[in-house]
This record gives sequence, C-alpha cells and structure tokens, in this order.
Amino acid sequence: MSKGQRPAFPNHPDNPEWRLGITIRDYFAAQAMQGLISNKLVMQTVADEFVTEGSKAIGRIAYQFADIMLEQREK
Repeated sequence: MSKGQRPAFPNHPDNPEWRLGITIRDYFAAQAMQGLISNKLVMQTVADEFVTEGSKAIGRIAYQFADIMLEQREK
C-alpha cells in the first residue's frame, strides 16, 4: 500500500466496527478543497462555471495540493 493510500483515520483492527477510514491523500485533498472554496477570489474566478467545469477544476487542484503534501512528507 503506497503512503498516499494509507488510512487517515484507521480504527484498531480488534474493534468489531473496524474500518480503514479515508486515505491520507483524500484527507489532504479535502482540507485543500475547504481552503479553495472558502477563498472569495477562487470562487469568483470559477463562479460562472462552478456547477460544471469549475467544480471539477477545484477537485483537480485539491488533489494536486494533496500530492505535493505527500511528496513533502517523504523529505
């Protein structure tokens, strides 16, 4: 399992409700996306296309930030 695919919030395997949780990459992307969509300038830039291409772009950018964060963790 690559480091970006490790769970961000794993439960202990002895727990009968055990779940892997989301990946660290997904967690980083979610945090980046929160920052992006809370930024007024970003939202003004994509407002006209937000429902279609703008929202897809924010998702792509959020995962790009997540990948950069994972690379930095390796250093």
